[in-house]
Amino acid sequence: MSSDQLCGIVLAAGAGTRFGGPKALARTTDGRSWLRLAVAALDSAGCRQILVAVGASADAVEQILPPRASAVWVRGWRTGLAASLRDTLEAAAQTAARAALVIPVDTPAMPTTVCRRVLDVVPPGPHALARAVYAGTPGHPVLIGREHWEPIRREASGDRGASGYLRSHGSARVECADLWDGADIDESP
Repeated sequence: MSSDQLCGIVLAAGAGTRFGGPKALARTTDGRSWLRLAVAALDSAGCRQILVAVGASADAVEQILPPRASAVWVRGWRTGLAASLRDTLEAAAQTAARAALVIPVDTPAMPTTVCRRVLDVVPPGPHALARAVYAGTPGHPVLIGREHWEPIRREASGDRGASGYLRSHGSARVECADLWDGADIDESP
């Protein structure tokens, strides 16, 4: 599949209540933007279109959005992760992409090799459905083929995202614990 048929999605619209502020504005201890790291990981994995869910502090987030990425303003971002997923999949449906690689912004330590492994094990295409797992525990990235976008948009609610859909539709589980621990950052250090 050509790279223009794979889009990347960064879920970054939340307020980060437990974290202490929007994670889209967070930085590593050495000053690197989490948002820029997420976009760079998807870019390095071969995503030529990158959509970023924007909600809390949207104006400030849009100011630091890398030129390679497009903001998707999430209407109901306060209702949970599912709103971000629904709106970014809707935006992806307006592109030529046949699959989307989805990551949350709160995984700044995720190496690109994790994204590449998921894509190597399950080639991106309209029927693809896969997620990285870490010692068997589900994590990110998640690869979602175009035929699954609308059903996931209908089913996703609250903070659940696509987890239930991935389970019930037998998504491939791609073990990545040898590459990274899979941890997202929920609270400020």
